[in-house]
Amino acid sequence: MKKMLLLSFYISFLSLSCSDGNSNSVRKKEILQEKKQNILKYINSFDCSGGCNYMAFGSKPCGGPREYLLFSSTVNESLLQEMVNEYNLLDQQYNILTNAISDCALVSPPNLVECQNGDCKMIN
Repeated sequence: MKKMLLLSFYISFLSLSCSDGNSNSVRKKEILQEKKQNILKYINSFDCSGGCNYMAFGSKPCGGPREYLLFSSTVNESLLQEMVNEYNLLDQQYNILTNAISDCALVSPPNLVECQNGDCKMIN
């Protein structure tokens, strides 16, 4: 499984650097969106009745996470962490290659995450 993720990362990295101009940045953004959807689909396939947790997600151009993912504590957290690490690295590379800017505001982690009506919710 780890080799498959590394191969996927390598292919994604190559595809990010193979085109030029606007089509390159559009393609990079599509890859990031696809990876995010895959992560969310994985997270949403678990019931949160066993509790919830959270993880930093994305890479702001100024540093730090874009947001925090909420997920059931029954997920395979090491697999999820690998998926998120790959996404975060690609997001960071996208920021550099596109000279992205952001508000540089720090995104705080949730104070508490609970399972409510089958979904993990942030309680602040």
